[in-house]
Amino acid sequence: MSRSLRRGALAATALVISVASLSACGAGNDAQTLGIRPDNAGVSVDDIKVLNVLVITQPEHGAEGPAVVSATLFNNGDKQQTLESITLPGTSATVKLAPAKGTGPVVVPAGGSTLLGGAGNASATIENGREAGKNGSSQQVVFKLSKTGEAKVNAFVVPAASYFKEFGPSEIPALPTATATATPTGTATKPAAPTGTATPGSTAGPTGEATHAAGH
Repeated sequence: MSRSLRRGALAATALVISVASLSACGAGNDAQTLGIRPDNAGVSVDDIKVLNVLVITQPEHGAEGPAVVSATLFNNGDKQQTLESITLPGTSATVKLAPAKGTGPVVVPAGGSTLLGGAGNASATIENGREAGKNGSSQQVVFKLSKTGEAKVNAFVVPAASYFKEFGPSEIPALPTATATATPTGTATKPAAPTGTATPGSTAGPTGEATHAAGH
């Protein structure tokens, strides 16, 4: 074998080993932790990158209650930006934004990131959650930022179960339960029978004793 062929074979072997090592790392505990959103939707526009976008609905099919938009927004610019709105075109869903603490706008800091969804993070709540889309479908989500403008991405609609539970709606209504039919606790008694016996031409009085009709 020539020297060049040997070098090529050694390079190919090294590549296979490095890929195998990365695959092994990906199968570890970190992969389970980060595996919540490894293949989910993302988009980059100017300095803004929006990754891991999901629309997360109630865990039970058909349940009433809010849904949420979950995503991570990165700002690679040198100036902070404000997330002005999130919309779901083609639906009547309205999205309410709230910062992680206090009140005011959701800010994506310069050179930093902001997470939407999950405890202690900013939130994007779809109050009429049934309008968010059907589980398993793809829904367009539009992020509007103060400087970048609109960033559009198609996101999966999933229920708040399994890996998505901790990023799902914080308000999960209890499922309706069957209403038990009340049964009477007392024992019904028969109405009291009159003690007197009415005779022809007489009228029964209040005490049950027969009284003669007037004129007789």
